[in-house]
Amino acid sequence: MGNLVAAANSGTPWLTVAGGIPLLGALVIALLPTRLAKVTALLFALADLVWVIVMATQFNTSGPTYQFTEEYSWIPQFGVHYALGADGIALVLIGMTAVLMPVVILASWHDADNSSKSPKTYFALMLALDTMMIGTFAATDVFLFYVFFEAMLVPMYFMIGSFGVGPRQYAAVKFLLYSLLGGLLMLVAVIALYVYSSESAVTGHHGTFIFYTLTHVVLSSTVQKWLFLGFFIAFAIKAPLWPFHTWLPDAAASAQPGAAVLMLGVMDKIGTFGMIRYCLELFPAGFHYFTPLILVLSVISIIYGAIVAIGQTSMKRLIGYTSVSHFGFIVLGIFALTSQGQSGATLYMVNHGFATGALFLLAGS
Repeated sequence: MGNLVAAANSGTPWLTVAGGIPLLGALVIALLPTRLAKVTALLFALADLVWVIVMATQFNTSGPTYQFTEEYSWIPQFGVHYALGADGIALVLIGMTAVLMPVVILASWHDADNSSKSPKTYFALMLALDTMMIGTFAATDVFLFYVFFEAMLVPMYFMIGSFGVGPRQYAAVKFLLYSLLGGLLMLVAVIALYVYSSESAVTGHHGTFIFYTLTHVVLSSTVQKWLFLGFFIAFAIKAPLWPFHTWLPDAAASAQPGAAVLMLGVMDKIGTFGMIRYCLELFPAGFHYFTPLILVLSVISIIYGAIVAIGQTSMKRLIGYTSVSHFGFIVLGIFALTSQGQSGATLYMVNHGFATGALFLLAGS
């Protein structure tokens, strides 16, 4: 395990600060007059981008798998830790998030001007969402990951429901209910994982949520299959993969362009990122067992998303359906079970984040 994880840093808490800068920005905006909100949001997003760039230069590609690690006891009675760390995939996705954020804020400059709600609320929500997304990519405690995974629904729900267009309330509630259903299934699997870890000699018969400790807990094939499903369905809804995708076109059409960029460009990547990190590494037997089925779903996603996109009259719905098709390719790469497939899926995630972001901003303008 020494080759897997860098010792907890006694130095700079890189990832905590990367997530903390936008959260501080959201709090500052809440206290400022509306006319200063946009500039303040942009400054904090740029500061976070600079911080993440500097952090990325410190990453040692020949070093341990997880770097910039931090670990502090959070709820000791249940073995929950505030544990952060970034591998290469997480670092790339955090970097993508940091790059997209200032662009989205600039593109959203007038999005909330005609809303009945204060524009500063919109930008505060945007920065709060930034914190949650970075936290989700950086968490190395499974319970902490779950907390961030669910918490990021709140800002996005209000960004769609309060500042969106068209049938925004319907789209926001549909988005929330689908995501909560997936989160509930994952919570059951997370709790079960904790119970099984408490029965393992690896953890000294003490339950834990630390990810790289859980990878050494031996689970029976049947248990792995059930726990895999709990995690996978939550990630398939988030991704979205056919047939769990139906919330996406409505949410994409109703969200403001900037919110849609964050939703499809970053939030949806958490689904595919989770498949690589959690489904594959925690439940390899379940991963292999369900691979044929998931490959079929991926191919259906690719074809279905592309065909339905052809018939759309709304530009934003069209981009939403093409994203269903794109995510089919990404999941196909992940479940191809080759290093090229994994690398290609990660590259596709980043490319899709920037390309779809640009398309949504063009459609919005």
